[in-house]
Amino acid sequence: MARKHEEDTNRLDIAARAGWLYYIAGNTQDEIARKLGVSRQTAQRLVSTSISEKLIRVRLDHPIGRCLEMAEKIKAKFDIDFCEIVPSDPENNTLAIGVAAAAAAELERYLVSSHPVIVAMGTGRMLRAVADQLTPMDCPQHKIVSLVGNIAPDGSASMYDAVSRVAERVGASHYPMPLPVIATTIHERNLLLSQKTLRNVVELASQADVTFVGVGSVGDDAALLRDGFVKPDEMRAVLRAGAVGEIVGWSYDDKGNLIDGLTNDRVLSVPLTRPAMRKMIGVVMASERIKAVHGALTGKLVNGLITNEAMAIQLLN
Repeated sequence: MARKHEEDTNRLDIAARAGWLYYIAGNTQDEIARKLGVSRQTAQRLVSTSISEKLIRVRLDHPIGRCLEMAEKIKAKFDIDFCEIVPSDPENNTLAIGVAAAAAAELERYLVSSHPVIVAMGTGRMLRAVADQLTPMDCPQHKIVSLVGNIAPDGSASMYDAVSRVAERVGASHYPMPLPVIATTIHERNLLLSQKTLRNVVELASQADVTFVGVGSVGDDAALLRDGFVKPDEMRAVLRAGAVGEIVGWSYDDKGNLIDGLTNDRVLSVPLTRPAMRKMIGVVMASERIKAVHGALTGKLVNGLITNEAMAIQLLN
């Protein structure tokens, strides 16, 4: 009986994986057959099974055994409250839709509440992808609050502002921060943050029921550098100080300690707490951010994680 149960579980696992590759990752059945090492006919049957067994809707609705096991190990290793791992496309580690869909599903768990909920969010490409995966709703009772400024260095609105997009899709009130991520000087930072409206946003964010943030890298490929919020010499100084990652502009080292001085003296985002006091979920998948994710988890800057298999393997190794 136990052997049959294990065989059934394995059958559903591979069917769910085939369904994910087909419906979410957009692979053809020939591509699925090659990636799973089965015939095209078997791949076709597996995709059909993922539908007949109700494993697949718009999002993956079956906890693939390996992903579930890795999630439990990551929770134990880093002593965090929440972790969800989605399958990786073995030939496309840049595909964000699976992680974004999983994060959107987790966010929707809060949005369906009839009681008022405060959701705080960072910004960036991944969180914008999460916003685009949300099911349209009518949630006027909720508040969506930004942790970070939505103004680009040239004064234009950020292309990756997630808060306004989420609020638009679910009909909730939203509270933006009309600021750049990093001020030019410490004096400018203090002046901007002294505004009453911004103090209200910061206070609201501190009361959030759940917070979603991206986990950024530092170095030549950092979004802060690429988007013009810091200069190359400033980024080099942050690296020399031991930084491995950043969350809403705050740079930290491999133990999760915030870097003293430098750009952190001018960050305009809502301050990070260590350990995170409320549910703080990092949403990330890019493998080159492994040090940033490891540091954030080690230092308890986040107490939840949504990522993919490839990142999970690196974290456990």
